[in-house]
Amino acid sequence: MPESGLVAVRKSLERQSLLVALLAAVIDAALFASSGIFGAAPAAALAMAMTLIAADLALALRPPTTAVVAYIQVITRICACLLLQHHGLAEGVGDVGVLVAGYRAGAWLPTRASATVLPVLMVGVAAAAYINGAADTWWMVPAIAVSNALIPWLVGRYTAAGGAYVTKLEMQRETDRAALDKALADEREAIARDLHDVISHHVSAIGIHAGAARMAMGSDGEAATRSLRAVETSSRAAMMDLRRQLDLLHGNDEAGDLQPGLANISELVEAVGQAGLDVELDLPADTVALPKSLDVTVYRIVQELLTNALRHGDGSARLQVRRDRAQIVIDESNAVATEVYTGGSLHRGLDGMRRRAELFDGHVECGVNESGRWRTVVEIPIGAS
Repeated sequence: MPESGLVAVRKSLERQSLLVALLAAVIDAALFASSGIFGAAPAAALAMAMTLIAADLALALRPPTTAVVAYIQVITRICACLLLQHHGLAEGVGDVGVLVAGYRAGAWLPTRASATVLPVLMVGVAAAAYINGAADTWWMVPAIAVSNALIPWLVGRYTAAGGAYVTKLEMQRETDRAALDKALADEREAIARDLHDVISHHVSAIGIHAGAARMAMGSDGEAATRSLRAVETSSRAAMMDLRRQLDLLHGNDEAGDLQPGLANISELVEAVGQAGLDVELDLPADTVALPKSLDVTVYRIVQELLTNALRHGDGSARLQVRRDRAQIVIDESNAVATEVYTGGSLHRGLDGMRRRAELFDGHVECGVNESGRWRTVVEIPIGAS
């Protein structure tokens, strides 16, 4: 809640406390005066009435004074009963102030302090009832203590517990909302990575084939035809990948089973080979069983590596995918082209690979090695998936 809202709530509570204190003072003073004490002892009655009013007005004070105010209520009530009893008057002490004090003790005090105040309230109320003769039989004394002290205290404890529960629910809701916002942000980021990998890979291949077809037009019809067929193939593959991503977004669980993985890397290498990238491939001889999510991640990282090599390399690359103990290792290198590719950002792809690897506690190292080749090594623990 904004600070201005908290100030408004605090002021509203202060006004309500003052109203309750004023009503308690008026009612308790009126009941005291109705006992006839002013006719029997005017001076003492006036002093006692002012004390009762002051004790009730103290109910408007802030929570730190709650225990002291409760003790003042008990002492004032007993003194008023003693004064009335001394002059032979039985009734005339109101219960409003002590009822409010019991509620405040239950609602505003910590558990230990509240439990300390309760016995004082009950004993004080019982003593006052005994002094002014309000109890006709012995069992009326504890009954009055329960009704005028224990029950208001219990209502206060219940109200405090309810308020704490509501506050906890609100805090949990805020926590859940923050978690939901983070999950949505992560999901959007994952979708952006997938679309980047799918679109950039296929569009890069289409662009290269289209350029080759344009250059071969009029001079080498057969080469131009091959390039245009490759454009057609890459376009269809792009549409298939996009449909697969859209099916996943629409909650089609079967689309998850159609996601590519380690077993599809050879097909990927063949596709980039048609686009003009000669890849020296080294895959495990035996099938490496990976969790589905990690399997897709490995494929997407390899796809991004080969796309970068196609864009920024000299037309050749080396790719090795191996299982090293409890991790999967992707090792790719390519010579850097003399002409810099300007059709996209290399950093977006590298950032996407790093984020994919980090999801499985993996890491990415890349840069130009001692032989002048660009090399990227991705290590992902298999157990972390």
